[in-house]
Amino acid sequence: MQFTIQFLKFFVYGLELAAPLLILMTFMIVLLGQIAGRRESWNRFDALYWSFITATTVGYGDIRPTYKLSRILSVMIAFVGLIFTGIVVALAINAASISFTTVDDGLDPRFSIDKQL
Repeated sequence: MQFTIQFLKFFVYGLELAAPLLILMTFMIVLLGQIAGRRESWNRFDALYWSFITATTVGYGDIRPTYKLSRILSVMIAFVGLIFTGIVVALAINAASISFTTVDDGLDPRFSIDKQL
């Protein structure tokens, strides 16, 4: 339980530090999605839905762009989404790594054996 608390503490702290960048990237995804949605004559919610489905690279295919500009914007949205996801994953890995080094109770017995040697 102590590891989980430490992990969450470090992860939330990392999110706080990266918040300006993550907010900017979210704004870019929304803005590019709204531009593409206006070009495609989608309503605002459908454009928002499509942009986040594209950013997460899920891509259900229920809504898809038909114009060249919208397709270019979809590639840009996907690229920003991949970077966004990579940052969040990197923050989680960093938080886990720091938590493993700061919490030494309840870890795998191999770690305590290594400390004794």
